[in-house]
Amino acid sequence: MSDSQYSVQMRNITKTFPGVRALDDVSFTLRPGEVMALLGENGAGKSTLMKILSGVYTRDSGEILLFGTSIEGDLNPRKAQALGVSMIHQELNMCSHLTVAQNIFLGKELTRGSLLSEREMNQQAKDVLDSLQIDIDPTMVLGSLAVSKQQMVEIAKALQSKAKILIMDEPTSALTSVEITQLFTLIRKLRSTGCSIVYISHRLEELQHIVDRVTIMRDGKFITEQPFSSLTMNQIISYMVGREIKEKFPRIPANRGKLTLSIRNLNAGRMVRDISLDLYQGEILGIAGLMGAGRTETTRALFGVDPKESGDIVLEGKAVTITCPEDAIEAGLVLVPEDRKRDGLCIKLSVRENIGLPNLDILCNKAGIINRKRERTMVKKAVQDLGVKLPTSEVDASSLSGGNQQKVVVGKWLARDSKVVIFDEPTRGIDVAAKVEIYHLMNELKQNGIAVMFVSSEMPEILGVSDRILVMCDGRITGELDRSEATQEKIMEYATRFEHKLENQN
Repeated sequence: MSDSQYSVQMRNITKTFPGVRALDDVSFTLRPGEVMALLGENGAGKSTLMKILSGVYTRDSGEILLFGTSIEGDLNPRKAQALGVSMIHQELNMCSHLTVAQNIFLGKELTRGSLLSEREMNQQAKDVLDSLQIDIDPTMVLGSLAVSKQQMVEIAKALQSKAKILIMDEPTSALTSVEITQLFTLIRKLRSTGCSIVYISHRLEELQHIVDRVTIMRDGKFITEQPFSSLTMNQIISYMVGREIKEKFPRIPANRGKLTLSIRNLNAGRMVRDISLDLYQGEILGIAGLMGAGRTETTRALFGVDPKESGDIVLEGKAVTITCPEDAIEAGLVLVPEDRKRDGLCIKLSVRENIGLPNLDILCNKAGIINRKRERTMVKKAVQDLGVKLPTSEVDASSLSGGNQQKVVVGKWLARDSKVVIFDEPTRGIDVAAKVEIYHLMNELKQNGIAVMFVSSEMPEILGVSDRILVMCDGRITGELDRSEATQEKIMEYATRFEHKLENQN
């Protein structure tokens, strides 16, 4: 194809951050009216490459051509947008307190004289939403909408800006199956209009529904570019990680020990209703259910993030009172939260500080002074045990890939004598190889006699990793399954029992 037949050509792109070569002589092409999957492990350089294309980062060297025209000088977000490039980031970058229309026109507001023309913006916003068959009132406050609807608004914003190249970074990570179907319908519609789409995702099973070609990166380098139809899933994974992953859900047999955690009649708001469960040493208890079933709310209530109305918690035979996370940590119950950036990390602090922060009671002497040697030993062990990829423990947590950030969140708890570790969606937004490492970690905890609770929205993951499965619906436990009898069909049956509740056996 000639240069003019490509919407994007990136040639020999390099980018270095302090101590890290993020991109090493990478090339990438995109055609009009196609969906290109950009794949690779966390840290492979996918998001960095697309942030260069969208003007967030500047390239150290290399050439960028848009619609056959070489881009001279550095791109910035405004310049990239003017050239038709728009990126929808994994963490949506919008103003939740403004209306839908105000967000769509943010930075390019319509005015009459010195006043905003709200009526005209509302009408034009409605026109672009209608053209995409998105049923959203442009006068609604954005923050009142579900995440999926906010994502649709960001797509509408990009198209109102005349975007010809749309980059989607993990667009389905927080969506339900119904919302994913709606997004795919929208993507197909955009493709039919000639819009070029770059689709970054770790959910490989999604690709068959929308993708034309695949570009795979590894360790900051271009590996291959092929039609999706010519690749098997195992080949894609092998290209991504540089080796064949023989077992997607590594698992060791359960050697269940004594009862560690017993919860009776826990209530905390509308989404945690009369929860009773038992958790044993050396087992992984999976918590399944649809979005809004109350799984995350249950973990937050147990960890003391959200207030409890009633209920008893017994840990290793002793009743414990947990009113805040500090109480839970002291008791030996810790949480790896669903939103690692908001709740699990201080992203402006270093990896060393993130690992040390919840362990100051271990690291400090009686005078409150940190023992730096002990801290270095703790951090080094956490980094090595989990295989965290980083140049030095002094780098900010924000500079790490999603998978490495998740490892840091887990690592800070491994230094403690934790009795119960709760994982809430631990593999969301991380690649196949990093997922396997998290599974190995959970198995290691299980082998060491630690009780593990595990919330996941991915059915194969729940079935593959758990020893025992509880299913929630409408804030209640509606079913319990041993791994040997669990199937997707049985889980879904319990996950949709809105009017039933499992009678807890004492």
